[in-house]
This record gives sequence, structure tokens and C-alpha cells, in this order.
Amino acid sequence: MAATVRQVQVTFDCAEPERLARFWCDVLGYVIPDPPDGFADWDEFDRALPPEHQGSAFACQDPFGVGPRLFFQRVPEGKVVKNRVHLDVRVGSGLVGAERLAALMAESDRLVALGATRIRVMEADGIDESCIVMQDVEGNEFCLD
Repeated sequence: MAATVRQVQVTFDCAEPERLARFWCDVLGYVIPDPPDGFADWDEFDRALPPEHQGSAFACQDPFGVGPRLFFQRVPEGKVVKNRVHLDVRVGSGLVGAERLAALMAESDRLVALGATRIRVMEADGIDESCIVMQDVEGNEFCLD
């Protein structure tokens, strides 16, 4: 009998897990989960780990439990190629034309102020609506659509 999938978690390999998690909290309105039982906060939990594991992971989650949990794990190697999977941040749903592009640009400006990079604005072409290709603070691609 096959297992039933109840949740999905998206995992990011990165250099600075807490920094990246806090960026995505700001982008998505996510929150940092409560620390494990017996710890006042995540800093206390982190200090209890062996030195080689301190700062090695962090997470954020949808405060309403609807979206997937995001998990960030430190890896020794840096990002070298384009992501094969990326997040689409849906800020223009239901909007078309100039109204959609204005909403995307406003959100893009907000995210650039948080440390993101705007890579490419792809304006509507009669087939596809506008979207903006961005990078997070560690260079991972995502789209505003």
C-alpha cells in the first residue's frame, strides 16, 4: 500500500540558512516556526548543537498552514547553474495587461529593497501574460507572475 502524501516541503541548499529563510518570510508573509520544546528560542537551540551543526538549517512556514513549509540547509558548495525547480510567487493572478504589469513591478520593487535582484521583465506578448524573473539573496531564481 502506498503512503499518502499529506504535506510538501520545499528544500533550498544555501550558504546562509537563516538569512535566506528570513528573506522568504518577508516575500511570502511566512513565519519562523516555534523552537523545539525545551528551548526559549532558535538561538538557544542552535547553541545546543555541536559546533559543526550550528547555523546549518532554518525553516519558515505559512502561518495559516496552507502553503508548503520551506526548509533551508547549508551546503559547502555555491550555486553554479540555473535552478531546475523554482518558485512562482503569484502576485498578478486575475490581473491582465498594464494592471498586471504594474502589480508585478510594485512587488518587484519591494523585493529588490529586501535584497532580491530583478533579472528580466517579460511583458505580455499576446499569448502569455507578463511575469518578472527574479533572484533571491543567494541567487536562486523565482518568478513573479
